[in-house]
Amino acid sequence: MRKVHDRIVDMRGNLLTVLAKGVMLGEVARVHKQSGQSVYATVLRIAGEVITLQCFENTRGIATNDRVTFLKRQMQATYGDGLFGRRLNGAGDPIDNGPPVMGEHVEVGQPSFNPVCRIIPREMVRTNIPMIDVFNCLVKSQKIPIFSIAGEPYNALLMRIANQTDADVVIIGGMGLRFDDYAAFIDNANASGSSQKTIMFIHRATDPAVECLLVPDMALAVAEQFAVRDKDVLVLLTDMTAFADANKEIMITMDQIPSNRGYPGSLYSDLAARYEKAVDFKGGSITIIAVTTMPGGDVTHPVPDNTGYITEGQLYLHGGRIDPFGSLSRLKQQVIGTATREDHGHIANAQIRLYADAKKAGERESMGFRLSKWDEKLLRFAKLFETRMMNLDVNLPLEDALDLGWKTLAECFSSQEVGIKQALIDKYWPHGSR
Repeated sequence: MRKVHDRIVDMRGNLLTVLAKGVMLGEVARVHKQSGQSVYATVLRIAGEVITLQCFENTRGIATNDRVTFLKRQMQATYGDGLFGRRLNGAGDPIDNGPPVMGEHVEVGQPSFNPVCRIIPREMVRTNIPMIDVFNCLVKSQKIPIFSIAGEPYNALLMRIANQTDADVVIIGGMGLRFDDYAAFIDNANASGSSQKTIMFIHRATDPAVECLLVPDMALAVAEQFAVRDKDVLVLLTDMTAFADANKEIMITMDQIPSNRGYPGSLYSDLAARYEKAVDFKGGSITIIAVTTMPGGDVTHPVPDNTGYITEGQLYLHGGRIDPFGSLSRLKQQVIGTATREDHGHIANAQIRLYADAKKAGERESMGFRLSKWDEKLLRFAKLFETRMMNLDVNLPLEDALDLGWKTLAECFSSQEVGIKQALIDKYWPHGSR
């Protein structure tokens, strides 16, 4: 039986305090305004009979004698094929002027998949972006962040991945999005035709902070339902720093003792609980790519610092490009040369090694040293490499990107200079090249 409480003892920002018993953490409540309207809230803290609720809307118009009903259930997401092409907020309500979403209700924030059910990932997630597919290829069930700073085109990169991935379902979770970023996701989905397999959960910068916390939970709860039905799901989250900041905002309002730089002591667990939803099992999978902006480019900031301990590598995005040196995919060895072509690892390593040498040659040139013929070859290679591989506008299937790598090497070096074993040279070196 649902109990109704008619006394709110405190209101602070979007937080309400009610005296109640038998309430669960995360339980949903409904606040009935005297105007006849209702506001939903969720339980954030339980201290004896003192219950703290976070409202999904502004608390303006709520009186201390308004009725509060606890619904005896956790926050729920709606799952179904009717979600494709839809945009919803952090509470799971449509924000695209479409009809109500119909389908199965599933509780968010449930435990991760049983490790016994998981399998070792050995399949690649293709994006047609050479700096990912060739050098830091994604593997099904991988959880990997994009470390960046404000102003970099990380949302544009996510859109490229959403448009070009071979995943069955793409779920985008936007947190703290400005209107232009939100509009860009909509325009991209419509222009690319990817909306037929895309679902968006969006928290805009003007929405309540609690919805920001719910966006990844909503996205991942729906992803799990598709995954258990034999679908490969790619979840794209942006920006997890906004998620952490919303967590900090709520914590400060609740007068909790802060930890490193004002963030809650539970930050690591809060992030890990979401990232650990990545899974590969017989039939379906969930892969997570999440943007993490670094304030001031500081990689020791608590959010990227904690993220690095949880995830399986990272992609560094700066200067409008994915950095080939700072980026790392710890699972790529599971697929390179087995799920991909035999020359994949060799051509990738050779290009990175020669590009690193080219950067040193560039330093010698900038200091006024005379360049050798080898230095000149390296610098020519660097220009081609940056144009053909590092440019995020390049759109190539993996095999074509590998062939282009061979072509680039052949245009700049002889086959004896690239350090690749002769058997692969004989098989893949472009005909007619020296």
